[in-house]
Amino acid sequence: QVQVVESGGGLVQAGNSLRLSCAVSRRTYSMAWFRQAPGKEREFVAAIAWSGDNTYYGDSVKGRFTISRDNAKNTVYLQMTSLKPEDTAVYYCAARSPQAPFERPRVGVASEYDSWGQGTQVTVSA
Repeated sequence: QVQVVESGGGLVQAGNSLRLSCAVSRRTYSMAWFRQAPGKEREFVAAIAWSGDNTYYGDSVKGRFTISRDNAKNTVYLQMTSLKPEDTAVYYCAARSPQAPFERPRVGVASEYDSWGQGTQVTVSA
């Protein structure tokens, strides 16, 4: 397993932006962001291959969120723009074995990920 630590959550107004960061102890893992709102199932947000050259997004965030990584810093980012109240959730960063194929639909399934962070709260006010 790898160590995963998220940061950057907070309270923002609708329409504003926020960037989440995820520090990972190994750079060769593909990474993803999921989110979970109260009373709802965990939802896939975005995933990025270890090389950074391939990404996938959930339908609800496509065009608004961007996932990226800086392997020199062992850090993955989630840039969130045009935030909406329905984006309010705990956001989790997750790591997946580099041996696993980086392809849909597997990259969007939470059980495919081996290591998880503790989560960071994002609250978007109307």
